[in-house]
Amino acid sequence: MTIRPLRILTSLALLVPACTGDDQPADSDAQVGADADDADDATPDEDVPEVDPGAQVGGLDDEFRDAAEEFGVPMPILQAVSYAETQWQMIAGEAEFDGQEPAYGLMALRGEHLGLGAGLIDASLDDVKNDRRTNIRAAAAVLRSYADDLEFDRDDLGAWAPAIASMSDIAVEDALVSYIHHDVYGAIQGGIAVLDLAGAPVAQLKPEAGVVPDFTAPSDPTLAPGPDYAGSIWRASPNYSSRPAGTAGKVKMVIIHTCEGNYSGCWGWLVNSQAGVSAHYVVKEDGSEISQLVRESNKAWHIGATYDCDLNAKKECGLEGYNCNNFTVGIEHAGFASQKTWNSNLINQSAKLTCDITKGHGVVRDKYHIVAHAQLQPYNRTDPGANWPWTTYLNKVNEYCGAQPPPSEPPPAPSGQIIVDSNASNNDPAKAKITVSANWTSTASTPGFYGSGYWFANTAPVSDGAEFSFYLPAAASKTIDAWWTAGTNRSSAAPFVMFDSAGVKIGTVNANQQTNGGKWVQLGTFNFKAGWNKVVLSRWAAEGFVVIADAIRVR
Repeated sequence: MTIRPLRILTSLALLVPACTGDDQPADSDAQVGADADDADDATPDEDVPEVDPGAQVGGLDDEFRDAAEEFGVPMPILQAVSYAETQWQMIAGEAEFDGQEPAYGLMALRGEHLGLGAGLIDASLDDVKNDRRTNIRAAAAVLRSYADDLEFDRDDLGAWAPAIASMSDIAVEDALVSYIHHDVYGAIQGGIAVLDLAGAPVAQLKPEAGVVPDFTAPSDPTLAPGPDYAGSIWRASPNYSSRPAGTAGKVKMVIIHTCEGNYSGCWGWLVNSQAGVSAHYVVKEDGSEISQLVRESNKAWHIGATYDCDLNAKKECGLEGYNCNNFTVGIEHAGFASQKTWNSNLINQSAKLTCDITKGHGVVRDKYHIVAHAQLQPYNRTDPGANWPWTTYLNKVNEYCGAQPPPSEPPPAPSGQIIVDSNASNNDPAKAKITVSANWTSTASTPGFYGSGYWFANTAPVSDGAEFSFYLPAAASKTIDAWWTAGTNRSSAAPFVMFDSAGVKIGTVNANQQTNGGKWVQLGTFNFKAGWNKVVLSRWAAEGFVVIADAIRVR
């Protein structure tokens, strides 16, 4: 696949039950972990033909353009809000959290905004919910109504941030800031392109790296890792309680949920004390980030059902009648039960997380212990939906927990080398660490990344670098290589600054990240001291571009 300076989506980057790239056919092992006489109880993986993105999003650019012209809302704003909400999929949202209204359509309109949009364009609620063009028009009308209450230059993309925030329904400040900077404006800065199966573009948001939202800057100085999973970010929720003592409080299952919404909105709702709900983890739409909200040793409030073993093939009947939260770990996934496709990296990273949970608690890795929310609460929940690729998912969980790493796992560094990846869970914490501020955005959008994704940030005259730290037991001369995804919106002089363990700068290399993507590029050889040395990718470069923090290699 050609690497471009924007997010490229094709069928290879998405999962449907019978179209998963290098996965086995959907009916090859529908009984993972099951007995033959339990065949009727298997979670179905229907034999669905490959989804052509051209059929799903064909004509979308014209619909965005028409709505933009009709309502005076810039086309990139409509495109970015829609992508942040639904990944450009038509959805019919469902209830996942009490107190949060279902979302509908390509723009994920919900609650008062659904009715407001319908009224502003004189359309029926059914049309706004179900017709793509009408849904986009309604959202554009709502955004214009908020813009009418504000005074700003409507040609300035960054100035639209407060209006977008008003339509987001996100109450928690940190989550709202993340949504604006990372989800919406991250899409504008990085760009998006959807290709059909023949490789032709069918929808595109061109990258504009220099656009900065006129909104509160992210405030978190660093993103601390979760207490149980190194690849997660700790965003503590107050909505939890203690597990009961004894068998009823021992973790026996992992429950797979969908948020019925966007990533930032999801974790923002679950850390809100007024919501009264939570989950242990939330996985971002493209798998590039995972938030941990509740310690696994505590009970998160993610399922509103008591256990009925008849719903689970008569497994674990000793837990009959107990609250399911007592003995489960809940994983929410940004997205919707009604969506047609799932990003393959979300599936990979969620499977890796589930493997880690099952190892830590001795959970059996089969379809009776890694279960759908709907399986245990079928009377009012359907998530994660009919198109969640269960066979693929369980296969990957078992692959991650096996002796051999799955294809998406980065290979181990050869003896004598250290690789510091952008995903902390891929690093040996005794000798490799990654540190970034909240101004950096995690993604897996542009192909060619090392491991499971990368961080990017706008260039600016600020001291806010991504720090790749590595430990040396003794002073040594080491060669440093770097890995990035290439694109024309990247800096042509991204500053990699080398520091020894005493904090002394020992070299700077300006790398052209517009070329040489998807491979190791040598930066130079430097004399490091014993202890924790580091390579810092600085943002201090010519403005209007982004810098990519993916991985470094020490050899």
